[in-house]
Amino acid sequence: MEHLKEKILKGLLPRHIAVIMDGNGRWAKKKGAMRIFGHQNAIKAVRDISEGCAELGIEYLTLYAFSTENWGRPREEIEGLMQLLVKTIHGEMDTLQKNHIRLGAIGNLANLPSICQQELNDAIAKTSSNKGLNLILALSYSGRWDIVEGVRKVLKDVKSGQITPDELTMEIFSAYLSTKDVPDPELLIRTSGEMRISNFLLWQMAYTELYITDVLWPDFRKNHLYEALHSYQQRERRFGKLSEQVNLKE
Repeated sequence: MEHLKEKILKGLLPRHIAVIMDGNGRWAKKKGAMRIFGHQNAIKAVRDISEGCAELGIEYLTLYAFSTENWGRPREEIEGLMQLLVKTIHGEMDTLQKNHIRLGAIGNLANLPSICQQELNDAIAKTSSNKGLNLILALSYSGRWDIVEGVRKVLKDVKSGQITPDELTMEIFSAYLSTKDVPDPELLIRTSGEMRISNFLLWQMAYTELYITDVLWPDFRKNHLYEALHSYQQRERRFGKLSEQVNLKE
């Protein structure tokens, strides 16, 4: 698939790619294994896509790793996921440093086990000076939670007199969200063929291009990333305007 990589136009790369990593459980079931086996093998996909984005010069990659709704899964699966999270963050430090990747996280992180919070904070601190790809893990995250938290912060600032309701704009509200320092994603990739966004970055994805693939996440590799980017670069992004307006030459 290197020929497909060569077709990607560097000047039309998205600054920010978001990924819903779906299909781990189904992948494991096909192999007659427990769901956690799928999550374990998903690490290869995370490593491959992170490296692929770093090589291309993508600025931001946000991975939907654990939603607020995922807390409703069976306890043994949650415990396995949390243990895997700690092990993965610790084990992938060399990969992050080698590729100059800066780690970040969004979500209700206080809900994570203390050992997960500690490992995550340590990794964020150790990679903070890296200048390459910003890899953001969405953990205990949901779009509705993000918006409600933003509203709470706005109400506090209104109460304290830092802002009035009339001063609130869409741009100002965006600064109250967990992604305040991150551009909105231009491309969302969802694996496993599911046709929904699952409460992910609801505010931020108002004009995001969607790319749905039947590939299950543990099988997702750089060539699939190139296919998604090639599809993205064939599209016309109008943002509510007409084609003639978008293509108008000055």
